[in-house]
Amino acid sequence: MNTDRLFGLFLLAIGVVCFAVQMLEQGDAGIAASFASVRLVALFVAGAVCVIGALLFFAGLLPRGPSHLSGAPLFGRAAEVQNPGRPRLRQAFLVLPALVVLALLADRFGPWRAAGPGGEIAAPKEPAEPKSNEPKDVASAPPAPPAAPTPPVQAAPPPEQAGKPPEPPVQPLPAPPQPPEVALAPATPPPEPPPAPASPPQAALPAPPQTVAPLPPAEPPLPTAPDGHRDAVVWLAVSADGREIMSASTDRMIKLWDIAGKRLIRNLGEHKDMARTALFMPDGATALTAGDDGEIVLRKLADGTVLHVFSSGANGGVRKLAISPDGKRAVSGHGTGNVIVWDLAGKSVLHVLTGHDWPVSGVAVSPDGTRALSGSIEGTLKLWDVESGKQLRSWHGHEKGTYGAVFTADGHHVFTGSGDYTIKLWDLDTFKEVRRFEGHEGTVYTLALSADGKRLASGSLDGTARLWDVDTGNQIAMFDSRTGAIYAVAFAADGTLLTGGNDRTIRDWPASGDGEILFAGAPK
Repeated sequence: MNTDRLFGLFLLAIGVVCFAVQMLEQGDAGIAASFASVRLVALFVAGAVCVIGALLFFAGLLPRGPSHLSGAPLFGRAAEVQNPGRPRLRQAFLVLPALVVLALLADRFGPWRAAGPGGEIAAPKEPAEPKSNEPKDVASAPPAPPAAPTPPVQAAPPPEQAGKPPEPPVQPLPAPPQPPEVALAPATPPPEPPPAPASPPQAALPAPPQTVAPLPPAEPPLPTAPDGHRDAVVWLAVSADGREIMSASTDRMIKLWDIAGKRLIRNLGEHKDMARTALFMPDGATALTAGDDGEIVLRKLADGTVLHVFSSGANGGVRKLAISPDGKRAVSGHGTGNVIVWDLAGKSVLHVLTGHDWPVSGVAVSPDGTRALSGSIEGTLKLWDVESGKQLRSWHGHEKGTYGAVFTADGHHVFTGSGDYTIKLWDLDTFKEVRRFEGHEGTVYTLALSADGKRLASGSLDGTARLWDVDTGNQIAMFDSRTGAIYAVAFAADGTLLTGGNDRTIRDWPASGDGEILFAGAPK
């Protein structure tokens, strides 16, 4: 920060120089005359901007690195406004002094300085004349009307009406003076067009109702159900047999649904803060859920009984959670930037992995359970060895945060979604980008891979879910919720797409057409 303060002093000095030059050039013209000169106004603006920049550097509001509010949610509008610092604003103020100094030198020593004092060719002489005439303008206004009896002069300046001596006798009849004015108007063609447009507006009056009529009707209100989620659905998981869906919501609840019966089976439990993740364990009898309260809870599916609680402690809330296929390990990403590897069988912490400077927003475990990928809100990706806790690779994968990650079946590739609106496929042997999927107009918040590995599903804050061809990167289909951001996607047993989002509903999307609401949200 010492360097920033020195630069702030430099900016302040340049600002003072700009003000001093402006005051010298202003001379006796006064403030009003100085602001009539574009050049002097530019000097004033440059000085003001330099002073503002100096204050920003003094206050430490232009840090070198990103700034992020710790603990802010990573979904909804907050995800869109997360800003890793102000690099462009800082760069602008770093370049500003050079530009101002060059402008001052050019203004002082440029070839145009020979044209006259003040650096302008004719500008200094023009303000000098009105300077002496300014106090006389009010007195000279009355004599002007007799010198200019012509119709255009009478119609233009309002003070002339006060100086006309012949008009007072006509004052008792205000209507007659108006006809002569109208008689002057026909002499000039411009006054005649106004009456002509007067009739079209009358004809245009019935037109607005016609333009209002074709407007699309408002969307009908969504159905509600008393046992639905009371807030956004941010996670969906489908059971191995394809019969049940487990959902997590910012209303803190974990719910278990019967797909075929389209009914709520039970509330599995409630977190102390918003729930983030809910996963079926490989045994088919238990579930692992996590939330912003920093707890990872092992629950029985049969009745929601809590079997064990893993506490993250000082590592903060659990932003994302993934488990190994054999159910022996779990990997969690936290708001502090740490990644924790859990021994689920031993109910203990295996490793606390450090290295991310910002909150972790995405995690995934490879199909063989040996490696884990983590991504943070500034776009950094890291590959870890699960058993040893060793960092295998770190690279900057996206311009903004990584909010979705999923491995391919071979374990050698991984998909990542991001706040830069893209989805990327990475080769984990070369750590190079293989393919890019583009089309979303908002943060890609969640990803899911079909059972056959041929289709990739994505959900975005732009309110759409999309299907992609993995081999080509082409978009297969787009589903528009028209009700806000989509935070969760999953594939049903029949291959159709399931989504959850801001509207509190869980939907099933056929190959074409609008999605069907499987489970409605609770009334607001």
